[in-house]
Amino acid sequence: MATRSLNLEQLLEAVWETVYMTFVSVLFAGIIGLFIGILLFCTSSSGLFRNTVVNKIMDVIVNVLRAVPFIILLILIIPLTKLLVGTSLGAKAALPSLTLAAAPFYARLCMIAFMEVDKGTIEASRSMGATNLQIITKVLIPEALPALISGITVTAISLISYTAMAGAIGAGGLGNLAYMYGFARRNNAVLYTSTVIIVLIVFAVQWTGDTIVKKTDKR
Repeated sequence: MATRSLNLEQLLEAVWETVYMTFVSVLFAGIIGLFIGILLFCTSSSGLFRNTVVNKIMDVIVNVLRAVPFIILLILIIPLTKLLVGTSLGAKAALPSLTLAAAPFYARLCMIAFMEVDKGTIEASRSMGATNLQIITKVLIPEALPALISGITVTAISLISYTAMAGAIGAGGLGNLAYMYGFARRNNAVLYTSTVIIVLIVFAVQWTGDTIVKKTDKR
């Protein structure tokens, strides 16, 4: 007969691992993705410093990384993961693959956000003698900020689902708990509780992101 026990300590540890994997990878993916997004926008045909070669190379890299399914990416970069963190198991081991999967996704969202910035505002800043760096930091990013925050919210939610997949093959977190101690052992209490907590985390992230967007959107 299948057990229906729920280990609270084990559950709390899994919650912490999921939160840790999500927010640390969001931090790194946000920084890398923003940089790539700025580079893609600025080197485009209508960008601040047009460079077709750089733009095409970065565009291909972003598209390739976005096209690779996360579960395959997770396996492909095991050697890199071991090099960076010393192991292929546990929450820390999931960070490189999570970051690598999320950064190009967020980069594309950043570029879309920058494309929506009024070109007249950029040209006005340029005509007043602003440098490219000043336009990026004082015009482009502030004007696109609500969309950038909305994008990082979407990225964080995607990463929560990625952590569940990573957990299923040994990264820890609620995904690992749901699969190894819930599904595999037919413990519905663990399976459903883990699922409900993941959903609650998603709702919390979405609510937080929406709240910040409303406060930063001055339109």
